Amino acid sequence: MELHIRFCTAPITRQQPLPADSPEAGARVEFYGTVRGTESGAGIRGLRYEIYESMAEKQIRRIVSELEGQHPCDSVAVVHRQGEVLVGEAAVYVGIVSRHRAEGFGMLSAFMDRLKQEVPIWKAEVLGC
Repeated sequence: MELHIRFCTAPITRQQPLPADSPEAGARVEFYGTVRGTESGAGIRGLRYEIYESMAEKQIRRIVSELEGQHPCDSVAVVHRQGEVLVGEAAVYVGIVSRHRAEGFGMLSAFMDRLKQEVPIWKAEVLGC
């Protein structure tokens, strides 16, 4: 399985290139996690993300490797913003190519749950208008 990981400060566009295609691929799953206008009930301008890049990459690789047995996929791409991300902008993009949709959706759901729990990425609210 191919895995591509990128951390960036530039906006994540709605047209991220999907991971490498395969002749056996029957599903392409994409997820854009965007910043909402409220956090903990308060209005915000955005979120500021701080990433311990080398450890985050290592953890992402471990998580995907562990999930691959249950949700086999051909390729996965993960892009995560760092720095200030304004309301409406994507903070994270995950693209998955798999043989079947159940595998792709399963990998995506399980990966996002673990990303939030296990990967050293911290967020802080950016208040104000």
